[in-house]
Amino acid sequence: MSSHNALTDRTMVISGASRGIGLAIATAAARQGANVVLLAKTAEPHPRLKGTVHTAVAEIEAAGGKAVAVVGDVRKESDVAQAIEAAVERFGGIDFCVNNASAIATEPTEQLSAKKYDLMQEINCRGTFLLTKAALPYLRNSPNGHVLTISPPLNMNPYWLGAHPAYTLSKYGMSLLTLGFAAEFAEAGVAANCLWPETFIATSAVAHMPDGDTLLSSSRSPEIMADAAVEILSRPAKDTTGRCFIDADVLVEAGKTDLSAYGGGENPQWDLFLDKD
Repeated sequence: MSSHNALTDRTMVISGASRGIGLAIATAAARQGANVVLLAKTAEPHPRLKGTVHTAVAEIEAAGGKAVAVVGDVRKESDVAQAIEAAVERFGGIDFCVNNASAIATEPTEQLSAKKYDLMQEINCRGTFLLTKAALPYLRNSPNGHVLTISPPLNMNPYWLGAHPAYTLSKYGMSLLTLGFAAEFAEAGVAANCLWPETFIATSAVAHMPDGDTLLSSSRSPEIMADAAVEILSRPAKDTTGRCFIDADVLVEAGKTDLSAYGGGENPQWDLFLDKD
């Protein structure tokens, strides 16, 4: 696998990392010596979901890392600016921008409210745009600047287009922006890639789905996404850009062929946007 001291004293800004995949990525990076600035809305505990931006910082520090919490909304330019300023003031720059914050609503078009539609486009697309835009001046100055977006490969199979068009649009929007950034900033040596799980990931979002218990048992742990993210961010930016990575493929390519430690059982639940064949 790549040399993981590549993350020592590097600084990551990540959105929506108070729990789940985002927190796992932040913690794994911190274990490899990275500093982390978390931008998330959860200042107070949610009635159904555990974890706040403050408990996330405590977990990262317990793992031996340095972290700063910024309570804010990735949709708001001023809140994003605050997160960037915190990274620069506390740690002197930014090396990694991780677009993790995301909203999901999969109701059929006729049942989906305009409010939920707007929320998905704003958090997923606008949030990715705002955080990356604000981080870019610092990423340009990094010896190994990376943008990593938690979004899927662009699969134009009508099944995925039709399953939940508004959600699909918002997630593909994240991917299109990221692939666009890769082309736009190639000469600056700033990498931009997407990362998506091969299978469902055991998060509170999955637990609260209708057959949550069944789905959790066939979901892999968030650590598979974290290990894949660390692997990508450890690679040289100039050679690793413009790609839509799948977590399992990244790890297998890096030499970790036994993924059973991440759970999910014999037949893990394949994730959205991926055709099993």
